[in-house]
Amino acid sequence: MSRNIFLQFVLLTLLAGSAGAQAPKQSVASGTRYRRLAVRNAMVVDGNGTPAAGPKDIVIENDTIAEIVPLSPAALDRGGRGRPAADVEIDATGKYVLPGLINAHAHIQEERGRVPQPLQYELNLWLACGITTVRDVGSDTKRALELRRLSNEGKIAAPRIFVYPFFGRPPAPCNAEEARARVREYKEMGADGIKALHLYRDVMAAMLDEAHKLGLRVAHHAGVEETNAWDDIKFGTTSIEHWYGIPDAAIEGGVQNFPSTYNYNDEGDRFRYAGRLWREANWDRLTKVLDGMVQAGVAWDPTLNIYEASRDLQRAQTQPWFAEYLHPALEDFFRPNPASHGSYFGVWSSTDEVYWKENYRLWMAALREFDRRGGLIGLGDDAGYIYQMYGFGLIRGMELHQEAGFHPLKIIQQATGNNAKILGQEDRLGRLRVGHKADLIVVNGNPLEDLKVLYPTGVDEVRGDKSVHTGGIEWTIKDGIPYHGPTLLAEVKEIVAKARAERAKKISREVTP
Repeated sequence: MSRNIFLQFVLLTLLAGSAGAQAPKQSVASGTRYRRLAVRNAMVVDGNGTPAAGPKDIVIENDTIAEIVPLSPAALDRGGRGRPAADVEIDATGKYVLPGLINAHAHIQEERGRVPQPLQYELNLWLACGITTVRDVGSDTKRALELRRLSNEGKIAAPRIFVYPFFGRPPAPCNAEEARARVREYKEMGADGIKALHLYRDVMAAMLDEAHKLGLRVAHHAGVEETNAWDDIKFGTTSIEHWYGIPDAAIEGGVQNFPSTYNYNDEGDRFRYAGRLWREANWDRLTKVLDGMVQAGVAWDPTLNIYEASRDLQRAQTQPWFAEYLHPALEDFFRPNPASHGSYFGVWSSTDEVYWKENYRLWMAALREFDRRGGLIGLGDDAGYIYQMYGFGLIRGMELHQEAGFHPLKIIQQATGNNAKILGQEDRLGRLRVGHKADLIVVNGNPLEDLKVLYPTGVDEVRGDKSVHTGGIEWTIKDGIPYHGPTLLAEVKEIVAKARAERAKKISREVTP
């Protein structure tokens, strides 16, 4: 923050004190909702792509944003009433306040590789990383629905949950009648949408038709299959996940140039040749696909982070937060193992990484073009696979969107306002706006200058002759309930340390004669 802005903060804070603002009656307790909570002196990023503005007071009443007050000297008097009163307040002087981040591609996981993993480990990481809403695209549906209820009622420390059950749950629907029945089943269960994968064209058509009739949104994880982005355009998918299906639709001849030995069920083959797909897409054909998606309102959630290990395996395996925050169940799941989805690195060469680097360059160019043509881009992380930790993966995805050429303001919009549109919740989520749900984060630093300040582990900066540790999300406020970021992360560290100690004891017992 510049010296002038800092002095402005100090001046306005002093002026506010003389304007009669009521002193808070108590300090803020993590996990407690208050009748009136004020976030004072904040630099605000709205979530609609417009520049930061401040300082401002944000007043929350129960679970709703009630006031956003610019702190100009003229506004402070406000008819003699001074600044808005509150029961408790958070001092955001020198900090940036953003809408809560939305993770559009998440999985609720209580085990990895059939090894238990505490649910609170994942929930805490999401909240500590500023995620106030997740779209769960495939987990234990009944369990997810129960967690959604508990989260909505404020009975657990968790983001808001939108439940999209996996359409192909065995027995997978094989015809139109079965497809419609599965959609009706999920509607009756109370699902918010559907996650689709590996679809026959006639099944996809029936599924989406029934989903539209019942008001269910559909996230399509396209694979190498009968359907591609043209089918999403024709039948009205809400969002395409990852990127399969888009370049496929632009290949001359319609089929990637697979070697004769290729086996899609062998993940080594699948991901190796996925890294060569974008270069086979014809650009002119691709722009027609992108135009079709824009015209049909098909959004794109690219999950750039989840494939990053394919272009730089060593970086993926040595991320700094693994040291204290990687749960041993997840650590074991990440190790190369054909039995674990996404653990395909038994043999991975520099040649594979080079192909994937080029794949990313072309993929990112397509994303920029989609945005230029008016497409809706979201952000999700698909964490729990391929060396991506919950929460951290979404922030890494934001950094990769910057690498793709997007301005940080646009990236924050993609992770907040755009994701709210994908969910059909833009009238209440994804913005810092009066009347919207009180989902916001208080950041120790300026994410427009450095997205790394969003990582809960913070960043090290050199100031003068001293090294200073700063950054991190101080408060994640979901539904008006403030959660203290450092406290959440300390709890994760304790969970991990306990699990590692228990694993060490088990190994010791097994090797002791």
